[in-house]
Amino acid sequence: MHELSITQSVVDAVCERAAGRTVHSVKVEVGALTAVVPEAMLFCFDLVAEGTVAQGARLEIEPRRGTAHCGDCDADITLDDLILLCPCGSADVHVTAGRELRILSMEVG
Repeated sequence: MHELSITQSVVDAVCERAAGRTVHSVKVEVGALTAVVPEAMLFCFDLVAEGTVAQGARLEIEPRRGTAHCGDCDADITLDDLILLCPCGSADVHVTAGRELRILSMEVG
């Protein structure tokens, strides 16, 4: 479960930026092509935040769809998983979105 280490990194970054202030919420963008399971991150968040300034904070996950551009048929396509194929059958696709995994915002008090 790599979500545990990813969530630990998110909490570490948030706590560092909070500079001792209490963290109330964190919003994270998770792309569909990152192979990160949002439900697993939600489960791990309370565990790794325990004992930090983020303890009790709410984690909000904003999903980002995967998109790509096909070099063969020149179509922009939506990708729901890591199978990088265009409906035309081509594997000449260039991912344009969906690999994001970033902290968008946090609320501190």
